[in-house]
Amino acid sequence: MTSKTLTSEGAMAEYVTAVIGGQLFGLLISRVQDVFMPERLTRVPLASGEIAGVLNLRGRIVTVVDMRARLGLPKATGGKVPMAVGVDLRGESYGLLIDQVGEVLRLPEEGREENPVNLDPRMAKLAGGVHRLDDQLMVVLDVDRVLEIAPDAKAA
Repeated sequence: MTSKTLTSEGAMAEYVTAVIGGQLFGLLISRVQDVFMPERLTRVPLASGEIAGVLNLRGRIVTVVDMRARLGLPKATGGKVPMAVGVDLRGESYGLLIDQVGEVLRLPEEGREENPVNLDPRMAKLAGGVHRLDDQLMVVLDVDRVLEIAPDAKAA
């Protein structure tokens, strides 16, 4: 499956949209494996606060990343059940814990802009650009940046 298609209007990109803390985010559909409701989440002792835990998803161990914590936002209130977007990075499975999943949007590739200078720095470090929609700004999440939770601990 590809996230970019060529039409008579030009190159198009498809995004799975998600809402985190009231902000609309988009993930390239080619990076999304599935969308699920995380159940039976097991906490990991001594893990970073950004790691919500691990779970078994169809026989695979999935590390769940709390996107609110990753973005420096407060924990969700109101008792709504969070959703998760499943992604892979270098053969490892991850779930990105979000407030709610949206729809799939097809947007022109040339409509994607660099991060604006006034974009919240917490979002900017995880963003790979933005799309200006009619009524809001969609921040494009860079999955590779999102999953850079701890710096490489290689000896210098």
